[in-house]
Amino acid sequence: MTNLHTPATVPLPDAEAQCRQLAELIRPQLFHNPALVGIFSGGVWIAERLRELLGLADEIGMIDVSFYRDDFAEKGLHPQCKPTVIPFEVEGRHIILVDDVLYTGRTTRAAINELFDYGRPASVELAVLADRGGRELPVAATYGVWNVALADGQSLALGRDDGRLAWRLENV
Repeated sequence: MTNLHTPATVPLPDAEAQCRQLAELIRPQLFHNPALVGIFSGGVWIAERLRELLGLADEIGMIDVSFYRDDFAEKGLHPQCKPTVIPFEVEGRHIILVDDVLYTGRTTRAAINELFDYGRPASVELAVLADRGGRELPVAATYGVWNVALADGQSLALGRDDGRLAWRLENV
């Protein structure tokens, strides 16, 4: 991963260029015939882009962790809950779980729990564009391109701008 930067002191990176970097980190592992599973919503967008860049034949999987969150009882169901779709056999498959931002590790844990409801993969690796630290669980990305520190009350959001992926900094 690249050096630690704060968005307040440097411009936000080009998310499309980051996707290309991420694809090149993953490319040496293609002999495993991995399947991509994106976490809604930013992870799905990135997984779609990675599939194109890597020339993968399989459709991507899409996972919504809403029901698997450990804070579900507190927060309830997100109003834009999407169905999980895994269009391939998970059992024995090498899976690359894809998300936009790795933060506490709770979303990743929830995604892994849900993934195992579909079968026991041979392996699960994590690919992210941004790692902002702040882990609450022992989770680390296998593939990542940007370590970023944010001020309290700031968060990163990945969006689409005219079909292109783009970062924005939000105050929460």
